[in-house]
Amino acid sequence: MSEPLFVDLSESKPTEIESMCMKCHENGITRILLSKIPHFKEIIIMAFECPHCGFRNNELQSAGVFNERGHIITLTIKSKEDMNRQLVKSDFCSVKFEELDLEIPANNNRGLLTTVEGLVDNVIDDLAAGQPIRKATEEAVYNRIEEIIATLNSYKEGSAFTLKLDDPSGNSYVENKCLPNQDPQIKLRWYTRTPEQQAFLGLQAENQQTPAEQAAALALQRTGTASEMVNEKTGLPEVMSFPANCPSCNSPCSTNMHVMEIPHFKEVVIMATNCEHCGYKSNEVKAGGPISEKGKRITLKITDPEDLSRDILKSETCGLSIPEINLELTQGTLGGRFTTVEGLLRQVHTELRDRAPFIEGDSGTDSGKDRWARFLNNLTLVADGKMMPVTLIIDDPLSNSYLQNLYAPDPDPEMTIEDYERPWEVNEDLGLNDMKLENYEEEHKRQQQAEETEHA
Repeated sequence: MSEPLFVDLSESKPTEIESMCMKCHENGITRILLSKIPHFKEIIIMAFECPHCGFRNNELQSAGVFNERGHIITLTIKSKEDMNRQLVKSDFCSVKFEELDLEIPANNNRGLLTTVEGLVDNVIDDLAAGQPIRKATEEAVYNRIEEIIATLNSYKEGSAFTLKLDDPSGNSYVENKCLPNQDPQIKLRWYTRTPEQQAFLGLQAENQQTPAEQAAALALQRTGTASEMVNEKTGLPEVMSFPANCPSCNSPCSTNMHVMEIPHFKEVVIMATNCEHCGYKSNEVKAGGPISEKGKRITLKITDPEDLSRDILKSETCGLSIPEINLELTQGTLGGRFTTVEGLLRQVHTELRDRAPFIEGDSGTDSGKDRWARFLNNLTLVADGKMMPVTLIIDDPLSNSYLQNLYAPDPDPEMTIEDYERPWEVNEDLGLNDMKLENYEEEHKRQQQAEETEHA
């Protein structure tokens, strides 16, 4: 049986290749390591060193699949200790220093596995590389860049600043110093990629069909097979199937979609993908219908193992917490899920375990590893029904999440449902403040008249 191409870091050995140094044009050595880390999946680490001129270079590339969505990580640096935070920056990630309004585009950078201080050092080195020429030709530009370099050096000494990583591939990561709790200095926001970002990643745009998909759609229209599976109530097929590519092995597979109505709740769309080639399975749930006027917070007191079998619909905008074990998940974690409380907790356990590469690695402290192990053990005890009572809090600003009421239609004594007004900041993150559904044509006419009057 052949050995796997990608192995764990502890078991892997680098491959050495003789290659030309781009600085002195002599031959140096490039070491290539194919490895796995918990969050980044398969990676390729390359390091070059020239024995003639001493030039060194290293690069990291992701060999795994892209996430379903992109994300923006905003990190607030408050002290010199924060400069030691480790981070993974993919080669599709752009970096911006907010206070300096300095942005390093993704196509000008390479993937890195480094610290915040290492990232700042790389930016300083890149800016300083052309300073002697600028001093002789463009003194004003030279002076401005010197000011930026001085500010970046002050960051290394402990000055506060804000770092933003925008990665459409969703494969960048910043170390959480407060695991298993949420880090107050890290803000993570997931977003749907634009067609331009899809093209930048080399992916097919969502509204673009491949020739195989076009042929399948044409055959469906000619045969009329879908009419045999139409639901009399909704007018939609019971299960709609469309061709896609497996996100794990990229082989052709099918995605099934079903529209259903949950009693005492609303209409939802369930999508499931099953790849026969590699065994990959995934499911996702999206809420249908209009946007709710208020958010919803559901609090369940888990006092009996039967509570773990309750059906739960967790939307992609839903946050989840269990105060007794210090579990707190922000919006966007896990995406949409339709499962049981027990199934959701086990998915959370797997997701958190795989997304914390630094806490269990060589860079993690003994106290941090012990705290992380206790947290995962407590989460397992709750999922097994061996730690009770605990409180499960589901907070969804769009009110698209649902938890089964075992006493329906009567109130559930163990469950509290609270509606609340969404803050302006939450509406801004959801894009609701700019959404206008009524009288928008009149507003457009008023703007046009104002512009004509101003030009006149």
